[in-house]
Amino acid sequence: MAQAVVTGATMTCSFGTTPSTLKATTNLTVMMEGKPACVIGDAKAVVNVGSFGMCSSLANPQVAAATAAALGVLTPQPCVPAITGAWIPAQTTVLVGGQPCLNQACSCVCSYAGKISIINPGQVTVSTG
Repeated sequence: MAQAVVTGATMTCSFGTTPSTLKATTNLTVMMEGKPACVIGDAKAVVNVGSFGMCSSLANPQVAAATAAALGVLTPQPCVPAITGAWIPAQTTVLVGGQPCLNQACSCVCSYAGKISIINPGQVTVSTG
């Protein structure tokens, strides 16, 4: 069973250098361990998903340009996530405000080829399945 995810959950990106934290904005009324529960729609860059430090993906135009300027030496640049949709896979057993509750097994994709995964759901008492 996967744990439900709340504001303050910790995430990583496959091309980022540091973890980031998730912030719920769709739901601010349903609480789990005193924190707002996240839903699959909480996948907006900067608003819900913050920076992962430095990005090392050559699919990121800033990284590609800096690497080219450094004669092919990979040159990471500041991460600004570019999320391409909602968290997947959506589970339908627990709804929060009519939307599927986000759980620890979900991930989302950055348009710079990164996979964003949840490594700590932010709470331990509520499971989604």
